Amino acid sequence: MEILATIAAELQRGEDQEVRTLTQSALDQSLEAATILEQGLIAGMQVVGERFRVHEIFLPEVLLAAKAMNAGLAVLEPHLGEADIHTRGKIVIGTVQGDLHDIGKNLVGIMLAGAGFEVIDLGKDVSPRQFVDAARESGANVIGMSALLTTTMPVMKQVITLLKDEGLFGSVRTVIGGAPVTEEYARDIGADSYGFDAANAVESVKALVG
Repeated sequence: MEILATIAAELQRGEDQEVRTLTQSALDQSLEAATILEQGLIAGMQVVGERFRVHEIFLPEVLLAAKAMNAGLAVLEPHLGEADIHTRGKIVIGTVQGDLHDIGKNLVGIMLAGAGFEVIDLGKDVSPRQFVDAARESGANVIGMSALLTTTMPVMKQVITLLKDEGLFGSVRTVIGGAPVTEEYARDIGADSYGFDAANAVESVKALVG
């Protein structure tokens, strides 16, 4: 419908007030909340994610689009029953224990939500136990870990070790990233995947959940 395409277009422009108003209008027209989410908000954010991936737009534009998406979500949330939502999967994300950097992690979360994933963001300074417990309790398919400090990278291996100890390794997949992290390090510690930037991290998660 035309209003859904307009929501997607205004979201891409970062027009949060317009997205909020249009989302309410779509509800007033008796459109299903899940349809508005999938064909309006997520559809628009997917375009933003792809344009960011190919360097047509940059971080400020992504953050504006995310603000617009959140404005629409705030209108939709009271109308979204769990049965209405068909997500690609659940992912727990966080910056590992001892590390307080979260800009990259936040961007990954925005883009994962825009790609249709349910994102459980644990924030920063997250312990191995917090990652594993959150994955178990939420039924998440994937744990995503970020580190900006080389001194905190070993926490990623501790998470993977804990997953093995508790019989979750394999059923809960892992993806890691951050400035000092490499694909070789991901292989060394047994992580399932590595994202060299936010857009690539989203592609990695898509591949993991098949």
